[in-house]
Order: sequence, then structure tokens, then C-alpha cells
Amino acid sequence: VISLKKIASHRNGVLLYMRQEGRGIGLTNKIRAYQLQDFGYDTFEANKALGFEEDERDYRVAAHMLMALNVHSVKLLTNNPAKINDLTRYGVEVTGREPILGTPNKYNRRYLKSKYEKSCHLLDDLFER
Repeated sequence: VISLKKIASHRNGVLLYMRQEGRGIGLTNKIRAYQLQDFGYDTFEANKALGFEEDERDYRVAAHMLMALNVHSVKLLTNNPAKINDLTRYGVEVTGREPILGTPNKYNRRYLKSKYEKSCHLLDDLFER
């Protein structure tokens, strides 16, 4: 919802839906990862325990989708540096980044903290390194 409101406030933009459930491991394995998280694994540890990389996603298809729409440069709404790096590597110029910051709470704090610490998500406004 935050991203859609930001896109609407700019009066233009593109929302890409990528079928990459569970960091690219699929819906069934995402549910298995949730079960491991109930036993104390974080999202990255759960993926590794299931035999996957911490994050299996690749944003090549996103770059191709943007190019098919004749979009060659973007201001990206993300906290994930891998998205910035992949889009750049695949030929999309990232002219800027706008963070997507929610409010950490008892339900999401551990998840957000693991993304910040293990995947270098750009959440400096929420946590200190």
C-alpha cells in the first residue's frame, strides 16, 4: 500500500508483479520456511535449511519487462540493494531510490532486523549497524 500511494503521488509509475514467493523458492517452500521460522529460524536460515540460497530471486525479468514498456530509467521504491544492483546490471538506469519504511512491531521486528543485518537492506532509519 505504501508503494502504491507513493506511485500515485508522483502521478506516474510502474508496478511489476514478480512471481517470486518466498525469496524465489515458491509458495509451497515458503510455507515450509514459515514452519521453520516458528522454531526460531530467520527467513534466510530457513531457506538455507530447505536447501536453497538465502535469496533465489533474480531481477533480469523485471529489467526486460521495463524495457518492453520502454522504461529505461527508474526511481526505485525499495529497501533491497540487490534489486538496484540487478536492474543496473541488466541495463536499467536506477536514477534514485526511495525507501519503503513501515513501523517495526513485535510481529515484524525480527524479520526486518534479519533483512537489515544479513541482506544489507537499506533500513538505517529503523536500525543501527
